Amino acid sequence: MWQTYLQPATLDETLSLLDRHTGKARIVAGGTDLLVELSRGVRPTSTLIDITRVQELKYVREQDGLIRIGALATHNDVIASPACRVRALPLAQACWEVGAPQLRTRGTVAGNLVTASPANDTITPLVALRSEVVLSSRSGERVVPLSGFYQGVRRTVLRSDELLREIRFPAMNPHQRGLFVKLGLRRAQAISVIDFALVLALDGDRVSEARIALGSLAPTIVRASTAEGYLLGKQLEPSVCAETGRLACTDVTPIDDVRGSAAYRLATLAGLIADGLRRIAAGTEAEGLPASPVLLQTPKSVARPAPFAGTIATTINGIPRVLPGAETKTLLDALREDAGLTGSKEGCAEGECGACTVWLDGQAVMACLVPAPQAHGATITTIEGLANGGGLHPLQQAFIDHAAVQCGYCIPGMLMAGAKLLEERARPDLTEVQVALSGNLCRCTGYRKILDAVMSAGVSA
Repeated sequence: MWQTYLQPATLDETLSLLDRHTGKARIVAGGTDLLVELSRGVRPTSTLIDITRVQELKYVREQDGLIRIGALATHNDVIASPACRVRALPLAQACWEVGAPQLRTRGTVAGNLVTASPANDTITPLVALRSEVVLSSRSGERVVPLSGFYQGVRRTVLRSDELLREIRFPAMNPHQRGLFVKLGLRRAQAISVIDFALVLALDGDRVSEARIALGSLAPTIVRASTAEGYLLGKQLEPSVCAETGRLACTDVTPIDDVRGSAAYRLATLAGLIADGLRRIAAGTEAEGLPASPVLLQTPKSVARPAPFAGTIATTINGIPRVLPGAETKTLLDALREDAGLTGSKEGCAEGECGACTVWLDGQAVMACLVPAPQAHGATITTIEGLANGGGLHPLQQAFIDHAAVQCGYCIPGMLMAGAKLLEERARPDLTEVQVALSGNLCRCTGYRKILDAVMSAGVSA
């Protein structure tokens, strides 16, 4: 999919490479969108510039009344941020809805913005929160309001020599309330049929300011300006909430597509906005976002060698390995073809099924969406190393005891996700197990026994 892989260690080096390869290279960080695009031939490139070693870009912080999110901040980083959970609740809720745990460990918020799909979850709340983006190049920086960043479906004003360095927006104050709502066709790994974000300012019990951003209803994220104007000065009574939902439908003209008809989108939009406003009025807007979310990551300190320079040197299941010639592959292909570890399976090659789940520096990841050079200097655990040189891992034994193995194809990924959950919390409840395995599909339809096995292993831990 690519021929040249570059891994700068500083922001200056990154901007120099972008300048040198203008129009001929693409940035990669989490890779959860980019590798899918490359596999489909969308915006192909011969050169990747991997910014994952530029640690100055990995942050989520509140500073001078602003929430600032660096280019390497993942969805998990936002979910785990106390500042975002309290003062940017719609964004935290949107990050919780993104994909599945193995995607949230790696996918960056900046990458979600740059992909520029109107169905991408984080764009909608960031528009409602008055966000702006900082675009950096060798010639300097420019700040662009997020509302002006998009030119159409998958089109932005980002130049080929620029990096989206930071996202920033005013932290919500005590007089503001907000939430994000997504309607998908399944509970995880779902693309939005519709989504929206509400951010209201209240003066007593009356609305003094309203921002309603709508996603998956137009070529870009749009504002429901008619509904916003109607809300001003009003109390959030049931009739007002219902009328706001109705008016929001007059601000968009959605299309029919495979996920839903235009009529269905409008009918659900009206009802869900009314319900969202009622939740804000009742003070229950934060319900559904767990106090202690499952992250599927227990990161470990890793002494990094020099950035990748041509040959991957890594540690797999406790054994140092060198993988010459694997630098143009995904981690999954490198593990199977170069390391000879075929336990991790390819089911979809798009991060949809979870059969390729492995641990990369303590994070559960979809190996099909990881460029193999990102394993350079890293520590990897595959299903072959789960028991760590002993007998069976307790979860492997539980799968046997509960007849959860079935055909076996998806089981390596199930085990790796479930075992990472048990590292994160020894006795998870059923909801936490369901979240942890939400990125793993089983075509044998035997989820009940799989859930029972993970619960059993947790009880006996």
